[in-house]
Amino acid sequence: MYADREPTTAARQQTLKAPINCTGVGLHSGLPVAMTMRPAPVNSGIIFRRLDLLRGGATEAQAAVPARWDAVVDTRLCTVVSNATGATVGTVEHVMSALRGCGIDNLFIDLDGAEVPIMDGSAAPFVFLIECAGIAQQDAARRVIRVLRPVSVVEGEKVATLTPSSGSSFAFEIDFASAAVRRQEGFVRLEADSFKDEVAEARTFGFLQEVDMLRRAGLARGGSMDNAIVIDGDRVLNEGGLRFDDEFVRHKILDAVGDLYMAGLAIVGHYSGIRSGHALNNKLLHALFADPSAYEIVEEVDAAFVPQAWGRPRLVATA
Repeated sequence: MYADREPTTAARQQTLKAPINCTGVGLHSGLPVAMTMRPAPVNSGIIFRRLDLLRGGATEAQAAVPARWDAVVDTRLCTVVSNATGATVGTVEHVMSALRGCGIDNLFIDLDGAEVPIMDGSAAPFVFLIECAGIAQQDAARRVIRVLRPVSVVEGEKVATLTPSSGSSFAFEIDFASAAVRRQEGFVRLEADSFKDEVAEARTFGFLQEVDMLRRAGLARGGSMDNAIVIDGDRVLNEGGLRFDDEFVRHKILDAVGDLYMAGLAIVGHYSGIRSGHALNNKLLHALFADPSAYEIVEEVDAAFVPQAWGRPRLVATA
């Protein structure tokens, strides 16, 4: 039936069907914050909006902070973005990871403070909110970034790499001295419900002995065992323990998914991280976009129009 025709129907961009809100605390500021996710028009991308600044007299442009790689201004234990007038939003990686995992292309994220609420330290609460609001397809083709050749950044023992692939996949390796963590490897393909099932519930983690130092630096003031895995020496202190035996490396994958979605479009390629973090992930995007021969922007073909015999969904070049 399909032997003589090629698929031509592009996947559609997506946003939410309706606004949805939540409240929480900022992991690093320790301050309460309210957040509302609102539908956005096609080709908007993900844009944070500081409502507190608007109430203080800022213009819409001054209060809008784009979720983009070239807007990242700080990567100490989280990813922070800023606009041209200095408005910032911190700890964006978990909600960005959920948006990538759920296939949301366009969204306004309204905040009454300078940090996304940490919720339980994972992306699962944001996935829940997205599912409650519902996903709406939009009247525009989805564009993605296809990796054409390997790009890598290295800092000592830390490595982050993007290589060509027919789909989007993430691999990560970590190695900590603590027996509670040790060496872990993880891999996930972002397809169907794999993000929700394998990645979203993995929580951020930290070491008890570092808490005082972090708080003196103005970080982790809102951290607790309600929103992070806390490790003391070789023990996990959280009642109930871990959600996965390898929850630590799964969370590093979660972070990488969010950090790479700062590209502005989903990346079709394979990411590999070895002891990488927010800083190196952002440097990887800088390296990718510094070389126009390393990538191209294409339209993603809707999987519903790709017969089983053709394998994975194709990509169609676009101007």
